[in-house]
Amino acid sequence: MSEPWRRARSAWLAVIALAIAALVGGGLLAPATAAGRDGRGDADRSSAHGSSTGVRADELKGWAAAQRSADAERRAAKSARPTTENRSPELSKRLASATGRQARTAPLAAEPGEAKTLVLYDTAGPFGHLGELYAMGVANLGGHFGTVTAKPVQEYTPGLIEAYDATVYIGSTYYSEEIPDAVPEDFYLDTLLSERPVIWIGENIWNMANSISLQEFQYRYGWDPTSSFYETDGSVGQISRVDYKGQQLTRKIPAGQDAGVLHPHITAAAGDPQVTTVAQAVDTAGGTTKTSPWAIRSGNLTYIGEIPFTYVSETDRILAFQDMLFDALAPQTAEQHRAMVRLEDITPLSDATSMRAIADYLKSKNIPYGINVIPVYSDPKGVQNNGVARTVRLSQRPALVNTLKYMLANGAVLMDHGYTHQYGNADNPYNGLSADDFEFFRAHVDATDTVIYDGPATEDSAEWAQGRVTAALAEFARVGLPTPRLWVTPHYAASATDYRVFAQNFAARMERPLYFAGTLSGEPSDSSRYLGQFFPYPVTDVYGTKVLPENLGSYEPDAHNNNPPRLAADLVKNAKANLAVRDGFASFYYHPYQPVEPLKETVEGILALGYTFVSPESLI
Repeated sequence: MSEPWRRARSAWLAVIALAIAALVGGGLLAPATAAGRDGRGDADRSSAHGSSTGVRADELKGWAAAQRSADAERRAAKSARPTTENRSPELSKRLASATGRQARTAPLAAEPGEAKTLVLYDTAGPFGHLGELYAMGVANLGGHFGTVTAKPVQEYTPGLIEAYDATVYIGSTYYSEEIPDAVPEDFYLDTLLSERPVIWIGENIWNMANSISLQEFQYRYGWDPTSSFYETDGSVGQISRVDYKGQQLTRKIPAGQDAGVLHPHITAAAGDPQVTTVAQAVDTAGGTTKTSPWAIRSGNLTYIGEIPFTYVSETDRILAFQDMLFDALAPQTAEQHRAMVRLEDITPLSDATSMRAIADYLKSKNIPYGINVIPVYSDPKGVQNNGVARTVRLSQRPALVNTLKYMLANGAVLMDHGYTHQYGNADNPYNGLSADDFEFFRAHVDATDTVIYDGPATEDSAEWAQGRVTAALAEFARVGLPTPRLWVTPHYAASATDYRVFAQNFAARMERPLYFAGTLSGEPSDSSRYLGQFFPYPVTDVYGTKVLPENLGSYEPDAHNNNPPRLAADLVKNAKANLAVRDGFASFYYHPYQPVEPLKETVEGILALGYTFVSPESLI
């Protein structure tokens, strides 16, 4: 996760801080560099919310090592003694009597938007807390298709699968002799006997085979999980790509932190169930190219050989999983590809002339778009005003307001991008300037020039967040602008409390949010553990709020804080990868202080791929 870069390198790094999904690295301008911007509040910055999103990297490193160790022990045990039938007497009795159970009736597809998804996740072991984070990632995606119920797997009760259109189990705890299997036998048996789609991600599929008997598993599914491992020839290899539906999706994991992809031992012979390779893993270790299944499907079971919420980017293999959800939850969905663009970080100091030029270009191509406006510019330290503090409101810039109204009359929709997009007179983390700093979250830059999230603002509360939103809306009303229905969180970082406040004031957000531990469990929110996520389609997330996609990043011609430049061609390449999602979007943002030409190149490149631009407001 190190690709988005916009003025907010902080956000970009915030994502990097999410390391599990793809450390959103860097993206920050040094405070000294940010200072001399000719009074332009929307200073050029690398995106604070990079292409990567996910979980913290330090968590992932330990988890990956634990998985490799447990898998090696399982392999050794398998070599020492062949798999034996170890079903409990009760399970054997249920399996023997299952022929009279009407579980294999083909379920009817849910009506569009009404699918019910069950998400099961692990909570045991030293990395058990990761299960909730991954479950939120799946639940958010499931919110595109309908309603979602998420619960720890040990809370599964007999027959529960049948109450849902599809079930997703995320195996993030490797159950072994050291960590007893927490998956109920009923879930194993119900999966075997049901026709409801089950998507199994990651660990413990071998425990299912051992529980119901390998013979039963192979008879139903045509492969042997008990002799399927993450390593081949003593190594997890270097799987750098996943091929899916004609797209070559990236897989970039730091050296030494790769837990690998399970290599399924497919045993199907003539007359056995057909095993379909849904997506292919490409291993380039040693300079040679080897392929193996990344995801397979047989019967009602789709198995994915790794958890795809780690080290993700805009072109990542997670796109395959995001599309596979349609097979389980909305199989009749027609292929269509829509695009969106928003103009970013418009403050009272933004240049009206350059904005008009961009507006006229977008109008000439009949491209609807969003305008992301910060209604009050604040420079509490006088960083751009010779040391004299300055505050500028929209009401003090009638020419700019006139330009905004011109844009709204010619295809734009108004979006609120915070109140001041900075935090008091603090360096948060840069200089206190609007559009440079976080507004609803605290952050600092460490010795490696990386933005580190410190947590919610000290005074964070529903009342505090509502006060800032109310003040922003009042400023829009003061100058005769419409009440915006869309919100974009400054630098994409806020507390769970803040996100819920935003939902009370706006129909949807268009961003890459943070999801904190405790959200599913009902425990107090843990701001030190979170999942950062962006979406290929609109979702209703675990906060109960609607989020529109921003999944390509932004045009950034200069390298900043370990982030390479992101050019128009890179945005178009990201859009191409997203064609893997059958009803997916290509959504990006653009700073209007940049020249028009790169915007033209991006828009026309995306159009050439077959996307149709739509207004963000059309998705509300």
